[in-house]
Amino acid sequence: MNEWLTDFGMFLAQLVAIIVIVTLGVLVVLRARGGEHEGVRLKLEELNGGRRRRRRRLQLAASEPGARKRLQKAFRRDDKTRGKRQPDAGEAAATVWVLDFQGDLKASATGRFAEEISAVLDVAGEQDEVVVRLESPGGLVHAYGHAAAELDRLRQAGLYTTVCVDQVAASGGYLMACCADRLRVAPFAVLGSIGVVAQVPNLHRLLKRHDIDVEVLTAGRYKRTLTMLGENTAEGREKFQEDLETVHGLFKHYVAERRPTLDIEAVATGESWYGQQALSRGLADELGTSEALLVERMKEARVVALRLERRQPLIARLGLAVSHGVERGVERVVERLEAGGWQKR
Repeated sequence: MNEWLTDFGMFLAQLVAIIVIVTLGVLVVLRARGGEHEGVRLKLEELNGGRRRRRRRLQLAASEPGARKRLQKAFRRDDKTRGKRQPDAGEAAATVWVLDFQGDLKASATGRFAEEISAVLDVAGEQDEVVVRLESPGGLVHAYGHAAAELDRLRQAGLYTTVCVDQVAASGGYLMACCADRLRVAPFAVLGSIGVVAQVPNLHRLLKRHDIDVEVLTAGRYKRTLTMLGENTAEGREKFQEDLETVHGLFKHYVAERRPTLDIEAVATGESWYGQQALSRGLADELGTSEALLVERMKEARVVALRLERRQPLIARLGLAVSHGVERGVERVVERLEAGGWQKR
């Protein structure tokens, strides 16, 4: 019981300290001229070095105690040799730039993705490549049209680009993926869904049963084709379907331009396929995961992952720290209660 009271007292003391820190932080923010502005931080990670460090740690862990010093000396010699090594005359040190795109319905990551592409284009050399790890089930037409156009800038600039799909690139996701020079997919990744879908619920009959009228007024014959509340007409349905077919035609044309050997009519049915099936239909170029590709490229080139991150305001960071602190404090008290069997007494 005394141990529990001690832990609970420590928890309260931590909570009070956190509240004081947050209060001081709020005062600092309020005193700052205009407050803290949200900034952008460029995060770079050299994947070669990270993999090398992990490999060495595992080698040390698996070795006998007497052999660890010899291994460490060998690692230091390797680092010195690596630092002195210079590229051969006329040989350019290639860099593989790695970008990530995680898609949602609105392709919300497009703005950040566009800035990352601009950053790569500013510094990339003739021998450099770009690998895009893409995951998206698709979404809004205009949103993914924009995302695909941004990705297309790499191909237009002559920068060899590989898109890797480990799980899914369907509909708008495939619209982006087809912009690559090479499309690599995992065996069970989902590709395709080259089609357009729209559904509009209509409550007109329900409202009519309750004597509720809805007036839909438009200026322009096709300003509103289908409506949720008013009565839909055959002409409106026909125009709506015509618009869908137009978008589908643009989708097919975009894909066919970038994959000219693809039988677009055979695959533009709205169906989707797994990796091996997609490969046999010409929707992809090779099977394999993004990790396997990057490990292979590390043997010959420097592989760098690039990401732009939005810095959170000070108050948001303090709030997150408070949340974690309180959560951990509560967990410790609960763990102590359960360990001591206090609840059973």
